Amino acid sequence: MNAGDTAWVLASAALVMLMTPGLAFFYGGMVRVKSVLNMMMMSFVTIAVVTILWVVVGYSLTFAGDNGHVIGDFSEVGLKGLLAPEAVSGTTPTLAFVAFQLMFAIITPALISGAIADRATFRGWIAFVVGWTCLVYFPVAHSVWFLDDGNGGWIGDKLKAIDFAGGTAVHVNAGAAALALAIVLGKRIGWKKDPMRPHSLPLVLLGAGLLWFGWFGFNAGSALSAGTTAAVTFVNTQVATAAAVIGWLIVERLTHGKATTLGLASGAVAGLVAITPSCGAVTPVGAIILGLFAGAICAFAVSLKYKLGFDDSLDVVGVHLVGGLFGSLAIGLLGSEAAPSAVNGLFYGGGVSQLGKQALANLVVGVYSFAVAFILGKVIDKTIGFRLKEDDEVTGVDQVEHAETAYDYLSSSGLRGALSARPAPAETENGTTEASEKEGVKA
Repeated sequence: MNAGDTAWVLASAALVMLMTPGLAFFYGGMVRVKSVLNMMMMSFVTIAVVTILWVVVGYSLTFAGDNGHVIGDFSEVGLKGLLAPEAVSGTTPTLAFVAFQLMFAIITPALISGAIADRATFRGWIAFVVGWTCLVYFPVAHSVWFLDDGNGGWIGDKLKAIDFAGGTAVHVNAGAAALALAIVLGKRIGWKKDPMRPHSLPLVLLGAGLLWFGWFGFNAGSALSAGTTAAVTFVNTQVATAAAVIGWLIVERLTHGKATTLGLASGAVAGLVAITPSCGAVTPVGAIILGLFAGAICAFAVSLKYKLGFDDSLDVVGVHLVGGLFGSLAIGLLGSEAAPSAVNGLFYGGGVSQLGKQALANLVVGVYSFAVAFILGKVIDKTIGFRLKEDDEVTGVDQVEHAETAYDYLSSSGLRGALSARPAPAETENGTTEASEKEGVKA
């Protein structure tokens, strides 16, 4: 056991934990005023729900044993046997690894919520998180990350597809499910007619900043030790994200004539997504190239929803599905044996073998996640209800689902106090006010 590695993994777990509140701010700023609390609640409640699932059964199904190279077993339910001093994973206590992987399990379903903003019931969302996490995330994460000398998960251990920190297991997985739910729940009222602009760009930028900060734990923490691999992935994460911002803004400037703050934030997230699977497989120069293309490609991809006719409210498909897929495939093109993963892609003389492995892994995960999310969404909608009623959607999901509003404009403006301090109209003996008597109207 190594104290430095343990400290790094625990610190990285805390950084990844911060990403989900960051996502809440990012998504919350992008929706309209009447939906901001619900949008943020969808992320925060995921922290609570998935944490319990992970401790009770999730960790065991993901990292304890192997069944058919797709799922674990129940030998470590409730984290049985993992509190002992001899319970070690690599050079850290197993519980440090448990905590780190928990944060990945939390943010993955939370990412999906952006696709169904403004129109989902809170109970329906909680039911979906429980079902999708158990049926999709646990087996996919096992398939990608459970390594056991060829006897582990079929993607990472048998196929040898590379997913350093979650391009396949997190982003393609969540993006495919987001597409399915956007189709199941249908379009928002006024889609394409109402501009539905973000209500708070400062919140969007705050969220993007927190995501960028936390992503160093996401990627560099996945090295699971404080060494060269962590340093390489840290640098690659930074430079790819910076390049993606530039790539997105260039596309915005060429297509719309302006570079926007929303574009900057979205470009940063697109770069973070794309470098996630490949941060251990490319050089810093390769990361710059990857980031530039990722930012540009995702900027184009977000407009596809209007052409294809699905209402992905906050561009989860265009950023996470497309960005995660591009970043994963880029390993087969830009991968370099000089990087920690030590795999040469096509452009480094490695042929198309790795590219094929990356494509197969993402195709299977994407199709599986989409199918399960679609069926699960339909079942929830037909039973407890997933799509808000039309009148409730018009009123606003914050008011209907939570009986709250994000901003009390009346109170903050001082109008409420002024109105309450205004003297009541004088009442006459027969129950009419002086003003109404003048008009001849009963008060």
